[in-house]
Amino acid sequence: MKLFKEFKEFAVKGNMMDMAIGIVIGAAFNKVIDILAKKVILPPLTLLTNGVNFREQRIILQDAVLDASGAIQTDEVAIGYGALGEALLDFLIIGFTIFIVMKFMNRLRNKAQDTKDKTVTTPKDIELLHRLTDLMEEQNRLLKSK
Repeated sequence: MKLFKEFKEFAVKGNMMDMAIGIVIGAAFNKVIDILAKKVILPPLTLLTNGVNFREQRIILQDAVLDASGAIQTDEVAIGYGALGEALLDFLIIGFTIFIVMKFMNRLRNKAQDTKDKTVTTPKDIELLHRLTDLMEEQNRLLKSK
């Protein structure tokens, strides 16, 4: 029963909803990045390299062995460095995109937390903390002047 109560508190506090929203947005973001890498960035790279498909690039360690009828007896053994390169490119695009988005979000948050900027409404908790800081500085000045 205690486990159910803890789960209920977890779900009601919004942590579960925040996590669910993050997962849904992350899945959609993954689709965007996948298309950006595979359909926007890789085709010009393939054109620049005279049609070399990066995904198919590999170092063959052992060729496939075929029998008399042409059926594969032993599969090819190869190191697929092209797929690794594509995955690294995806990673770099995702990392850079997240960096840009977080930089934008931090700029908005810093602007919202600036108590002197009147173009954006400052949240009440930040405003109260700023007033408290001002009062403490004034108190320290009065104590030092005595």
